[in-house]
Amino acid sequence: MRKRKKVLLTILTLLIIGFLIPQHLKMPVKGATKSDYNPKTFWFYPWGKSVTHKGVDIFATSGTAINAATSGLVLYAGEIRMGGKFVLVLGPKWRLHYYAHLNKLKTSSFSFVTKNSILGTVGTSGNAAGKSPHLHYSIVTMVPYVWRMDSDKQGWKKMFYLNPIEYLEL
Repeated sequence: MRKRKKVLLTILTLLIIGFLIPQHLKMPVKGATKSDYNPKTFWFYPWGKSVTHKGVDIFATSGTAINAATSGLVLYAGEIRMGGKFVLVLGPKWRLHYYAHLNKLKTSSFSFVTKNSILGTVGTSGNAAGKSPHLHYSIVTMVPYVWRMDSDKQGWKKMFYLNPIEYLEL
């Protein structure tokens, strides 16, 4: 029984530490400003196969550097059908930072990154092919915010997806 309590205490301690680490997010696309994205696109419906747009698209010239918005652990850097070349970073507050449609990847899975780390470059990979080059950036909380749910299309997912525009320092 003592071993079980020790494991639970360790898990609880790690959870608390994760929430105490400050995140201080910054704009991930080098040189981007408020004029490079539409603030009304977060939770925009209808939005193709994903039904609802659960992030922000930050437009820039193809090849523009993408930095980590916050420090964290790269859980995965690779490619998927819709997101194309993408990077998934576990950051402070137990939040996942999803960077999609990259042209080139410049990081690898299980590496630590800081705000100065280059993750890749802006592109049109995945379902962004044929569209203007941009970074799709989403923030997903692993701890559900149940009070955010509503009756919108996919409204139950609002407890996981945070509006990145509210967190970015410009």
